[in-house]
Amino acid sequence: MEKYKVVFHLDEGVKARADMVLINISNLIADLGEDNVTIELVANSEGVTAFLKEPNWHISKIEGLMAKGVRFVVCANSLRQAGLTKDSLMAQIEVVPAGVSELVKKQAEGWAYIRP
Repeated sequence: MEKYKVVFHLDEGVKARADMVLINISNLIADLGEDNVTIELVANSEGVTAFLKEPNWHISKIEGLMAKGVRFVVCANSLRQAGLTKDSLMAQIEVVPAGVSELVKKQAEGWAYIRP
């Protein structure tokens, strides 16, 4: 079976939007199987707030998805704009120089783009 590559995009700080993207990722894994899909979630703009240490309503869901191989990255530019640092984030969250550039690179590599 082909291994699918999917990049999800979160750019809103609304709890309901973060809930939706995490549910979409879970549903995708359930449907395709975690061995058949590579998933990355890119957060920029206000979406970076979903990965703060506190307050965070999503920690258990994020950690569960990480255990299934989902990679979570946030935009350094957005962190800087919000006055946040890497230390403000959950420990396993990665920081990329620019979220938009990360999305462009993934799409150029053939990743499917999803913005719920």
